[in-house]
Amino acid sequence: MENQEKHAYFMNQALIEANKAYHKGEIPVGAVIVAEDKILIRTHNLTEQLFDISAHAEMMAITGIAQNLQAKYLPQCTLYVTLEPCVMCAGAIFWSQIDSVVFGAKDEKRGFLRLKENILHHKTKVTGGILEEECKKIIQDFFSQLRRK
Repeated sequence: MENQEKHAYFMNQALIEANKAYHKGEIPVGAVIVAEDKILIRTHNLTEQLFDISAHAEMMAITGIAQNLQAKYLPQCTLYVTLEPCVMCAGAIFWSQIDSVVFGAKDEKRGFLRLKENILHHKTKVTGGILEEECKKIIQDFFSQLRRK
């Protein structure tokens, strides 16, 4: 599988998670962590359900897989997330030493790139814009629906 094809496949898996969040009334952000082309964990935002502002999709994925692997460093892993991580999540990504971050839509208001581009570990590779329109649409639809209520 070529890189773009692989990125699209795994981002679609993260979008499935974002849809789960959407249907639970959560901000629809989904994440998967992958190693050796296998999904190790799938998750989505759970901030409303858990009453926890830190329960972002990325945080749930990093914590879940670190506990699963019993390892606090994840240098062999790639995080796929439908929305550009915030600074809090970027901090967790930094400390976990995840090898790569691939995100869908940019977060113009709270994304880490807006605030500090080199906040991640210096070895972490970042790729943005994978299935950007699809990732943007689910967020826009969610907030559009919220405003109508």
